[in-house]
Amino acid sequence: MTLQKPVRSSLVKQIAEQLVQRIESGAWKVGERIPPEPELVEQLGISRNTLREAVQALIHTGMLEARQGDGTYVRSSSEFGAAMQRRLRRSTLLEILEVRYGLEREIARLAAMRRTDADLLQIRQKLDASLSLRHDPQAYITADVAFHIAVAHATHNSVMIDLYEQMTESLRLSVSGTLDFHDLLDQQAITHTALVQAIAEQSPDAAEEAASNLIQASKTALTELIEKGGMDA
Repeated sequence: MTLQKPVRSSLVKQIAEQLVQRIESGAWKVGERIPPEPELVEQLGISRNTLREAVQALIHTGMLEARQGDGTYVRSSSEFGAAMQRRLRRSTLLEILEVRYGLEREIARLAAMRRTDADLLQIRQKLDASLSLRHDPQAYITADVAFHIAVAHATHNSVMIDLYEQMTESLRLSVSGTLDFHDLLDQQAITHTALVQAIAEQSPDAAEEAASNLIQASKTALTELIEKGGMDA
């Protein structure tokens, strides 16, 4: 069999890869507008058409989002995240929550087994921040997500962290402003504290049980709301 000469990546592909690197490195954060076209053209030393093709490719993958009259914004922090968001948009809330149920339990176990002192400090700080915002449901939800992501980071499993972040963000956007979290706050304070304690004591079984209790309460509340017609499944 005759070997084929390698094909050099097109300029558009090379530019798209540079833009992806900017996003994945955190230089351009999710929700931020990327630099205007003239600035990028000058920095990269390319034509407007080449830049537009590269940007359009990332819009197609879901990493960027064009807003008419307002520029182009970062929509996802990775190609994996963009692909996950496309898939999750075709899923029901209960489907996402059921998958998260299994993921949350394994994350709790691994966090208890692998956490460092620095991880534990970060987890405790995020928990304190969320509990201090219980009077503000929207702020509490955001802080609670940050707490759970801190727990996920304690697993030191990059794939699990990426998957969890995407699923949690999708769920947050769907239920934010819909569920009444006031009834859950007292119970969540107890289960969150139990989870942190288990991670601190490096007890995988106790951590898994706390995570199971936590996600089951959310699942029950969501199921009841759907049955009452408060939101679509």
